[in-house]
Amino acid sequence: MTPRQITAAARTVAHLAGYFAELKAAALALKEAISVDERGYFSPEEDTRTRQLLISYWQSRCALLELVDGLRHDDELPEELHGEAFLPAFAGALLLVDAARFLRDTFGQYKTVRLKLNEPEPHFGIPAGTYDRVQKSLTNPRNAWHLHHATDYFDRNVAMLHEIGSRDELAPCLAVIEQLIDRIRISPARYAKARVAMRASRAVSRIKHGVFGRALYGIQKLGSSMMADLYVKRDHDPGLPPAIHDHLRDVLQPGDVLVVRKEYAVTNYFLPGYWPHAALYLGSADELAAMGVDQHEHVQPRWDKLSSDALPDSRRVLEAMKDGVRIRSIDSPLHSDSIVVIRPQLSQEQIAEALCRGLFHEGKSYDFDFDFARSDRLVCTEVVYRAYDGLGLIQLDLTSRAGRATLSTGDLIVAALETPFFEPIMVYSPAHAEVPLSGEAAEKVLREALGEGVS
Repeated sequence: MTPRQITAAARTVAHLAGYFAELKAAALALKEAISVDERGYFSPEEDTRTRQLLISYWQSRCALLELVDGLRHDDELPEELHGEAFLPAFAGALLLVDAARFLRDTFGQYKTVRLKLNEPEPHFGIPAGTYDRVQKSLTNPRNAWHLHHATDYFDRNVAMLHEIGSRDELAPCLAVIEQLIDRIRISPARYAKARVAMRASRAVSRIKHGVFGRALYGIQKLGSSMMADLYVKRDHDPGLPPAIHDHLRDVLQPGDVLVVRKEYAVTNYFLPGYWPHAALYLGSADELAAMGVDQHEHVQPRWDKLSSDALPDSRRVLEAMKDGVRIRSIDSPLHSDSIVVIRPQLSQEQIAEALCRGLFHEGKSYDFDFDFARSDRLVCTEVVYRAYDGLGLIQLDLTSRAGRATLSTGDLIVAALETPFFEPIMVYSPAHAEVPLSGEAAEKVLREALGEGVS
């Protein structure tokens, strides 16, 4: 993790700690309201509520898994960043375990509910049996071993970690750890059992030297265990070829929508469609100023973020990720393997208005509920929806998925293929072609990929 990534991870943990508390309250209310084990089935309304709750949980769990997965190169961190990286990583791991245990403790004794929790949700890529696989990971003695090393690092460095955790951005992480750490401490007998299991598997010989290395390894392996039901390639580092970067410099215009895919990524799961993610391209500060965007009341408080040279590239996007809706460098969405560029068919003045509408939402939290009925939290496609829907002739119809009206990236691509609202400008998808495509060739690839994204 870089310092910027550590801050983003801390924001994610802070948001998800509060969000999991909301989910727990909703789950307890649902449990109180239904009596399915007495009658043996769910009513349609109960089924919808349960599915919505599950989607929210799997989405937020996926965000934590991605956070923990991002640790895989952190053994190379300079020593002065060890504590800063450890706090959000350990807090994220504890939230993962606590949430899974809450599900087990709340619903584990109800057979009808467990069957419901194990049902697939094809619209969001949730396979059958996911609940049982998550619960199985809790009883694995190796996880006790891994968490022990993270706990040991915290105990040995408690004074230093409390000092670091006094900073505003890291304080929520420390609060999560202090709230949950005692729940995962293991007895000497269980530690001995876990150690025997680890030595039997010979995995213990691969543990890195040093207390921080063992702690990091433990958190990583816990995440790996909890991702056992997901196909990810741990050594894959997504990125577009330099030639595509150069091509995009000539192609992109402010207001374009970038739709991207990372191969073998955790983020491909529990999101609908082949292309899981979208971002709104803002362009450079000079381009925005030329459009008059810098004078808008929604933009002026954010102009420093748009014009700052602190980010590695002067081009900016507005992008909702697990740490919230943020102005980011274009490097963020371009850290992908495939990309689609679609362009709104609007005047320059209308596009400027759309960018201002979108920037109004900067700083809001990510919406793990995929609930377009509220705008205080936004998912990635909702940034595009809030910017463009109703502007000019654009009408983005929402589609009901698992009882909620949503707009997926696939819906955006369909709008580019089937309506006059957007136009596909470029597609680069190595799985379909080794070169960037436009025109009919691009449309053909998009239709193929849409078919592959149908569950």
